[in-house]
Amino acid sequence: MKHLPKHLRPRWRYLAVRIESRPDAGLTRGAFQRELWYSAANLLGDPGSADADLRVFSFAFKDGTGEAVVRVRRGEVERARAALACVADVDGAPVAASVIGVSGTVRACEEKYMRGPPEACDEKRVVFRDADTRALFRDALRDVRSDGRWTGATSLDTE
Repeated sequence: MKHLPKHLRPRWRYLAVRIESRPDAGLTRGAFQRELWYSAANLLGDPGSADADLRVFSFAFKDGTGEAVVRVRRGEVERARAALACVADVDGAPVAASVIGVSGTVRACEEKYMRGPPEACDEKRVVFRDADTRALFRDALRDVRSDGRWTGATSLDTE
């Protein structure tokens, strides 16, 4: 079977996506892909979801932060952004996914927008709500373990 001529092939755009969740969340590429498909189908309907044709190309997640490259058809970028914004949880873990850039090739997307593997987080003992507890520090983010759950905190909350 012959390939289609270049002018008949589908055109793609690649979205650089930043993902944040709890530090103990174990997100996988397959689970994120499944939730992305479900949110697209719920928001856009089956025909709109098929038109956007969302696919997760690369995925990295560790210690509560991660990045992904999502492929979408050209002309469907705004709908793909809306579907990504509707992803609220993956395998029971709350998730915040935000598009940080759009590119025409995977290589340009990775070079321009991706920071590489997530930085390791520091674990410290802090006082939070008048109790000595464990906290994870990632860049400007702080997650404190209290009452058996992770809570987002600021520097003023933990000192």
